[in-house]
Amino acid sequence: MFSKNTSAMKRVFAIVMSAALLILCLAGCMVSSDGTTGDGTDAAAAGGLGIGTMVIYLVVIILVFYFFMIRPEKNRKKKQEQMRNSLAVGDNITTIGGMVGKIVNISGDFVTFETGEDRVRIKIAKWGISSTGKDAQEPDDKAN
Repeated sequence: MFSKNTSAMKRVFAIVMSAALLILCLAGCMVSSDGTTGDGTDAAAAGGLGIGTMVIYLVVIILVFYFFMIRPEKNRKKKQEQMRNSLAVGDNITTIGGMVGKIVNISGDFVTFETGEDRVRIKIAKWGISSTGKDAQEPDDKAN
């Protein structure tokens, strides 16, 4: 649970930083090609930024998006794919729909699992599995 909150905080931080850098970049764009601002004053005296600084800000915005949003998402997808490829008969799983069961058969891109004591078998695609192992333990039916 803590990691999900941290991930959300990183995304908010990335968005805020990108917005701030974009505002600074746009402030630097108010310099015309002759080196003056829109009201005719000298750009250096008015505190305007040059084209080089604007490009640096754009590169920093792209890097912030990459390191805080794109790269972690790629790593998460890679771990999910590894988990799905390492499934074995007997593993406890939880589907993305919330069903919990134990794998009884794996064939290609499909997995058949049993749910509970009634031994109902359900066949789903591998991409529909959200977690395995300790996170996917079957509920205690006898407690109810």
